[in-house]
Amino acid sequence: MTTSPKSQTKAKAAPVINTDIVRELAEILGETGLTEIEVERGDLRVRVARGGTVAAAPAAVMAAAPVAVPAASNPAPAAAPAANTVNAVKSPMVGTVYLRPNPDADAFVNPGDTVKEGDTILLIEAMKTFNPITAPRSGKLVEVLVQDSQPVEYGEPLFVIA
Repeated sequence: MTTSPKSQTKAKAAPVINTDIVRELAEILGETGLTEIEVERGDLRVRVARGGTVAAAPAAVMAAAPVAVPAASNPAPAAAPAANTVNAVKSPMVGTVYLRPNPDADAFVNPGDTVKEGDTILLIEAMKTFNPITAPRSGKLVEVLVQDSQPVEYGEPLFVIA
């Protein structure tokens, strides 16, 4: 019995998975209440989901990934107002920010508005799920530190309530 060249190409060595990355992602899941999270580094993509599912695949398999990479350079302006980050509410997840419930609607809130604890300030889309980000306390919305449709990272300041 001989093996065909096609079956030999499938025997490529699998990329080595750094277990520290998986543990760190699992900790983020626990802290944020997310159901799954995905990270891409070089040719390795790791997805961790509640229930113990861990998947790794070469990044080349995902066609949409290169489109998201250039957009990641936009968050730099959001880091500029460092003085206002004392009362800033930080992002509990990685995703895309939306300041309005739909493109034709007004923003949930505007700077200067008084908000109550639990009021929706914005949405973060993560893995095709829209997650409402609410005011953790009542007060005046001093500043929104992100723009509509901007990608955000975990822990990035979103808005300031005084």
